[in-house]
Amino acid sequence: MLIQRRKFLQLGSLATASMMVPQLLQAFNRKGAFVPQGNKVVVVLQLSGGNDGLNTVIPVGNDIYHKLRPQLGFTKDKALLLNDDAALHPALSGLHSLYADGGMAILNSVGYPDPDRSHFRSMDIWQSASNSNEIVQTGWLGRYLDAQCNHCTQPTQALEIDDVLSLALKGADQKGIALKDPRRLYSESHARYFKDLAQAHHEAQHERPVDYLYKTMSATVNSADYIFEQSKLRPAGGDYPRTELGNNLKTIASLIFSEINTKVYYVSLGSFDTHVGQQGQQQRLFKEMDDAVTEFVKDLKANNRFDDVLLVTFSEFGRRVAQNASGGTDHGTANNMFLVGGGLQQKGLINALPDLQNLKDGDLQYEIDFKNVYATILHKWLQADDAAILGRQYQHMNFI
Repeated sequence: MLIQRRKFLQLGSLATASMMVPQLLQAFNRKGAFVPQGNKVVVVLQLSGGNDGLNTVIPVGNDIYHKLRPQLGFTKDKALLLNDDAALHPALSGLHSLYADGGMAILNSVGYPDPDRSHFRSMDIWQSASNSNEIVQTGWLGRYLDAQCNHCTQPTQALEIDDVLSLALKGADQKGIALKDPRRLYSESHARYFKDLAQAHHEAQHERPVDYLYKTMSATVNSADYIFEQSKLRPAGGDYPRTELGNNLKTIASLIFSEINTKVYYVSLGSFDTHVGQQGQQQRLFKEMDDAVTEFVKDLKANNRFDDVLLVTFSEFGRRVAQNASGGTDHGTANNMFLVGGGLQQKGLINALPDLQNLKDGDLQYEIDFKNVYATILHKWLQADDAAILGRQYQHMNFI
């Protein structure tokens, strides 16, 4: 069957974004492959572009902060106080209430040795859980799928709410699936040329790379059917904001409430690359994040699932301590992470605010290796062999 090159590329994009081995996708159609209420779920919220952590969790009592940020700095009367020394950005009022209610924890000074200030390289390091001096082609959650789906009859799955699958969800053998929403994936996978192409190569035996692509595209139709049908079982009922993140978290909520066997969801917000005009950009993005996450948490609580969900935020790096001449901040190093959920064992500020007297070339020094956070999530929340997935044993923390 002949199709236009552009259409083939569209199909290839859909298939490769959802690249999964046929055995994994075939298992979606098995009865009994569902996970009951109580299934632990991780939602990763990536703050793309390098969010300014010092204006997120603000050291309002630190004179060095105010000296180095005479225009960008927030005073106590302008921020949302956590204690006498720390505050949240004023746009994060919902998270501030969640913090007060014990549903959120904050890790400060998270990073890694020999930090890289390139967006692409640092994001690869975070998504692959690699050292800064090595290149790894698989992601930490993709390797989790490799480990969990090896010889199992009910394979674990990961979904990214986006058009393109991130490195984080790409394993050597197993991969997550990328979709903007279940209805759109279903509609696109059921386009006539896609179904005809998949049907024409239904019996391919993977003898050539192109045969494997056709087989994967055929399997994509099955996965799209499964995800779409499951998404209709328990639609999210909250009053979500009509923003991209609001829609994405609403999609995630509806899937969590259904019987889909998904353990990992991945979603992004950005860009936080605020070299110029940081105040307005961060205000807008934080308002979108705060409104969406607040409604997401409200929906989870209303459906008795807040204790089963762990939402984790990260950004590829923080910003420099001093503001620049353009009303912004440049690429920095260590940053903070938010942890949101009903199953937290540690709440509030887990560790001290960044030490602004101990800078390196004007940048924060990390105190917590982000791979310790990943190891904790993998071991304590997802019940996985974190050492095998991450390539070595990292310290387990006590936030869960």
